[in-house]
Amino acid sequence: MKTKAAGRIHSLETFGLVDGPGVRFVVFMQGCRMRCRYCHNPETWSETAGEEWTPEALLERAWRYHNYWGENGGITVSGGEPLLQIDFLTEFFRLAKIRGIHTALDTCGQPFTKEEPFYGTWKRLMEYTDLVMLDLKEMDCQRHKDLTGWDNDNILAMAREISEMGIPMWIRHVLVPGLTDDREGLIGLRQFMDGLKTIEKFEILPYHTLGTLKWEEMGLDYSLEGIMPPTKEEVKKAEKIFQ
Repeated sequence: MKTKAAGRIHSLETFGLVDGPGVRFVVFMQGCRMRCRYCHNPETWSETAGEEWTPEALLERAWRYHNYWGENGGITVSGGEPLLQIDFLTEFFRLAKIRGIHTALDTCGQPFTKEEPFYGTWKRLMEYTDLVMLDLKEMDCQRHKDLTGWDNDNILAMAREISEMGIPMWIRHVLVPGLTDDREGLIGLRQFMDGLKTIEKFEILPYHTLGTLKWEEMGLDYSLEGIMPPTKEEVKKAEKIFQ
């Protein structure tokens, strides 16, 4: 079945090594409604920018590189926020599974809702998804809202559903000194993760300042000016909580 549905794509990476298992063809989709204070890709926020692709054309582009994937590689769709273009994404993953391609979804989960038509489409998407890489930014609802502009009740609900479906998950957490590195918050994250059944990997991602120039170029006020990346000791201290 052909579809004329087009997705807005920010960029493509043909040889990704950090966005899922093995060698990956990585699709960075356009559009995100979160406004994370440490975002290093604010140019992906706009939902009207990017280059339009059909699922069929994008899969053909990815397939050019399948000989490099080996047994563990495949396709990862990241963002921006892929779930904002869930119809396109579902069809793209459906076509990928027909060819036996491993599919990974890299998401922050913000668009998740049990309201229709999103929920029904999301459940179909999960049928074609081999791995969900979920960015859990903060456990406390109000602090999450202060950090991103949105609360996180729906994100945590999505994580629980993915777990109950038996879909493997990788959990990621960005460690920002003085913001997302408090011991109480990290213990809360650990306790939440302990209730999930399908976590295969957990990563702490140290905050960095590589995206600050983009904020300046876009005329945006960067509220974390002066905050330095965590030291190796600070990262190790946080990682110890999750061992």
